Amino acid sequence: MIEIWINIIFNLIIAFFLLSGTFFILSSSIGIVRFPDVYTRLHAATKASTLGIAGILIGAFLFLYVSDSIVSGKLLLAIVFTLLTAPVSGHMISRAAHRNGVKPVTKNRTDEYEEAIQKHTQH
Repeated sequence: MIEIWINIIFNLIIAFFLLSGTFFILSSSIGIVRFPDVYTRLHAATKASTLGIAGILIGAFLFLYVSDSIVSGKLLLAIVFTLLTAPVSGHMISRAAHRNGVKPVTKNRTDEYEEAIQKHTQH
Protein backbone atom coordinates (compact mmCIF):
# COMPACT_ATOMS: atom_id res chain seq x y z
CA MET A 1 0.00 0.00 0.00
CA ILE A 2 2.80 2.43 0.88
CA GLU A 3 4.65 1.54 -2.34
CA ILE A 4 1.61 2.55 -4.38
CA TRP A 5 1.50 5.98 -2.70
CA ILE A 6 5.24 6.46 -3.19
CA ASN A 7 4.86 5.53 -6.85
CA ILE A 8 1.98 8.01 -7.25
CA ILE A 9 4.01 10.78 -5.59
CA PHE A 10 7.02 10.12 -7.82
CA ASN A 11 4.81 10.12 -10.90
CA LEU A 12 3.33 13.47 -9.84
CA ILE A 13 6.81 14.92 -9.33
CA ILE A 14 7.92 13.63 -12.74
CA ALA A 15 4.78 15.05 -14.36
CA PHE A 16 5.42 18.41 -12.64
CA PHE A 17 8.94 18.66 -14.10
CA LEU A 18 7.82 17.57 -17.57
CA LEU A 19 4.86 19.96 -17.62
CA SER A 20 6.83 22.90 -16.24
CA GLY A 21 9.59 22.28 -18.78
CA THR A 22 7.02 22.17 -21.55
CA PHE A 23 5.47 25.41 -20.29
CA PHE A 24 8.83 27.19 -20.31
CA ILE A 25 9.65 25.99 -23.82
CA LEU A 26 6.21 27.06 -25.06
CA SER A 27 6.56 30.49 -23.45
CA SER A 28 10.03 30.80 -24.96
CA SER A 29 8.66 30.04 -28.41
CA ILE A 30 5.93 32.63 -28.03
CA GLY A 31 8.44 35.19 -26.72
CA ILE A 32 10.77 34.69 -29.68
CA VAL A 33 7.93 35.41 -32.07
CA ARG A 34 6.28 38.31 -30.19
CA PHE A 35 9.15 40.32 -28.67
CA PRO A 36 10.23 43.42 -30.63
CA ASP A 37 14.03 43.33 -30.76
CA VAL A 38 16.99 40.99 -30.72
CA TYR A 39 17.73 41.50 -27.02
CA THR A 40 14.32 40.57 -25.69
CA ARG A 41 14.18 37.65 -28.11
CA LEU A 42 17.54 36.43 -26.84
CA HIS A 43 16.23 36.75 -23.30
CA ALA A 44 13.28 34.53 -24.18
CA ALA A 45 15.44 32.09 -26.09
CA THR A 46 18.01 31.62 -23.33
CA LYS A 47 16.18 31.97 -20.02
CA ALA A 48 12.93 30.17 -20.70
CA SER A 49 14.32 27.47 -22.93
CA THR A 50 17.13 26.76 -20.47
CA LEU A 51 14.59 26.23 -17.70
CA GLY A 52 12.42 24.21 -20.09
CA ILE A 53 15.18 21.88 -21.18
CA ALA A 54 16.38 21.47 -17.60
CA GLY A 55 12.85 20.64 -16.43
CA ILE A 56 12.34 18.01 -19.11
CA LEU A 57 15.75 16.46 -18.50
CA ILE A 58 15.16 16.35 -14.74
CA GLY A 59 11.82 14.65 -15.38
CA ALA A 60 13.51 12.11 -17.67
CA PHE A 61 16.24 11.50 -15.10
CA LEU A 62 13.71 10.89 -12.33
CA PHE A 63 11.65 8.61 -14.58
CA LEU A 64 14.67 6.44 -15.39
CA TYR A 65 15.68 6.35 -11.75
CA VAL A 66 12.22 5.41 -10.46
CA SER A 67 11.22 2.97 -13.18
CA ASP A 68 14.50 1.17 -13.92
CA SER A 69 16.87 2.30 -11.11
CA ILE A 70 19.17 3.88 -13.70
CA VAL A 71 21.29 6.89 -12.76
CA SER A 72 22.00 8.56 -16.09
CA GLY A 73 25.18 10.57 -16.00
CA LYS A 74 24.53 11.78 -19.54
CA LEU A 75 21.29 13.46 -18.47
CA LEU A 76 23.01 15.09 -15.50
CA LEU A 77 25.81 16.38 -17.74
CA ALA A 78 23.29 17.66 -20.27
CA ILE A 79 21.51 19.59 -17.50
CA VAL A 80 24.74 21.10 -16.21
CA PHE A 81 26.08 22.07 -19.64
CA THR A 82 22.75 23.54 -20.71
CA LEU A 83 22.54 25.64 -17.55
CA LEU A 84 26.12 26.84 -18.05
CA THR A 85 26.34 27.44 -21.79
CA ALA A 86 22.95 28.80 -22.93
CA PRO A 87 22.97 32.01 -20.82
CA VAL A 88 26.62 32.68 -21.65
CA SER A 89 26.03 32.26 -25.38
CA GLY A 90 22.97 34.53 -25.23
CA HIS A 91 25.00 37.17 -23.43
CA MET A 92 27.80 36.99 -25.97
CA ILE A 93 25.37 37.21 -28.90
CA SER A 94 23.72 40.27 -27.36
CA ARG A 95 27.10 41.96 -26.83
CA ALA A 96 28.08 41.24 -30.42
CA ALA A 97 24.76 42.65 -31.64
CA HIS A 98 25.22 45.80 -29.56
CA ARG A 99 28.78 46.31 -30.76
CA ASN A 100 27.60 45.96 -34.36
CA GLY A 101 25.13 48.77 -33.87
CA VAL A 102 21.87 46.93 -33.27
CA LYS A 103 20.00 49.25 -30.94
CA PRO A 104 17.37 48.01 -28.51
CA VAL A 105 13.81 49.22 -28.62
CA THR A 106 14.05 51.93 -25.96
CA LYS A 107 10.37 52.48 -25.31
CA ASN A 108 10.07 52.73 -21.50
CA ARG A 109 13.72 51.79 -20.90
CA THR A 110 17.24 53.09 -21.38
CA ASP A 111 20.33 51.67 -23.01
CA GLU A 112 22.58 51.44 -19.96
CA TYR A 113 25.31 49.56 -21.80
CA GLU A 114 25.69 52.40 -24.31
CA GLU A 115 25.84 54.91 -21.44
CA ALA A 116 28.56 52.87 -19.73
CA ILE A 117 30.59 52.67 -22.96
CA GLN A 118 30.31 56.43 -23.45
CA LYS A 119 31.45 57.12 -19.86
CA HIS A 120 34.37 54.75 -20.27
CA THR A 121 35.55 56.28 -23.55
CA GLN A 122 35.33 59.85 -22.20
CA HIS A 123 37.88 59.22 -19.45
